[in-house]
Amino acid sequence: MTSVRFGGLLPRRRGRALPTPATPGELVAEAVGVRVERGPRTVLDGVGVAVRAGEVLALVGPNGAGKSTLLAVLAADLAPDAGEVRVGGRAAGDWPAGELALRRAVLPQDAALSFPFPAGEVVRMGRAPWAGTAREAEDDEAVAAAMAATRTEAFAARPFSALSGGERARVALARVLAQRAGLLLLDEPTAALDLRHQELVLKVCRERAEAGDAVVVVLHDLGLAAAHADRVAVLDDGRIAADGPPSEVFGEELLSRVYRQPVDVFPHPRTGVPLVVPTRAHRGVKSPRTTPLDRSLTKP
Repeated sequence: MTSVRFGGLLPRRRGRALPTPATPGELVAEAVGVRVERGPRTVLDGVGVAVRAGEVLALVGPNGAGKSTLLAVLAADLAPDAGEVRVGGRAAGDWPAGELALRRAVLPQDAALSFPFPAGEVVRMGRAPWAGTAREAEDDEAVAAAMAATRTEAFAARPFSALSGGERARVALARVLAQRAGLLLLDEPTAALDLRHQELVLKVCRERAEAGDAVVVVLHDLGLAAAHADRVAVLDDGRIAADGPPSEVFGEELLSRVYRQPVDVFPHPRTGVPLVVPTRAHRGVKSPRTTPLDRSLTKP
């Protein structure tokens, strides 16, 4: 199949100011007092979070806590009903779409395509924002590096629609990496992956942060968040319940309350990284006596 060069299909857009790399610790994006309403429901209520270069920030919390909504707000894909969002020191809504795409790359939960593009060309789509700029010359190298990082080279020629769910997820991540934006916003990138590839994806996130990017990732696996994130923001019912290093934030009382499920938190025997597991009785062992807190947490 003939390779599609997206730069040749798009209008030339010279003269735009290209982004410069952020310095470690520099504020890349932030939300201040953000409120999002959907019908009668308040999804985010006064949320504030800072995203800094050189850091992996994990957004965690139970289903419906507002994690994906906050990610969409930080990406400027969703305008809040109140509050302020800034990307690259500028109000998110003030960026033209083309210039915003040079500065942030977004991985949604679901990756779907209507046409049977080969996986390699799906990755190349990530280079579209750079068409007509001086960095268009990086296209081939950026695509190759992204596919190598995600271990997707072996099925570059296969139709995207013919891939397994996990393979599609990795190709979608490769597209985001090929974009080479300084802010990566990833919504549940490990959800469809096996143990090995979950670790691979979070390793890539760490590498991008160590190279100077800011990475925000929505995760359900608290073990992955504890092992790979510099900071975690715990969302609960549309608010930030805690924000800080996993070793400081992941406590039994907080997580049990937020998840409405008693949990045990203990250090990994070799690394000391917090391990979070549901409190449960093992077969052949009597359940411990429940406390009033335990009973309140298990109520619907």
